[in-house]
Amino acid sequence: MSDPTPRDALGRFLTLADVAEVLNVSTRQAYALVRSGELPAIKVGGRGQWRIERRVLESYIEAKYEESRRLSLWKQSDYGGIPELSDGRILD
Repeated sequence: MSDPTPRDALGRFLTLADVAEVLNVSTRQAYALVRSGELPAIKVGGRGQWRIERRVLESYIEAKYEESRRLSLWKQSDYGGIPELSDGRILD
């Protein structure tokens, strides 16, 4: 089954709803990522609607994969279970 709206058809900037769909989260969760500054965005238009540049979202996703990879490697290391090196948390 082909995608009815190819990624290129969405243009350079995405709405919060678009971002939520790509990340498979709620619009509220996408908004929280933007408001916290975790996902950079801009406000445009008279009503100040949030827009996220496609390349910024792709970079965010890549960074999350890298974060997961590093966390996994840390947990596998000899130092992952040492509370002093894990901000006081013992990682499972």
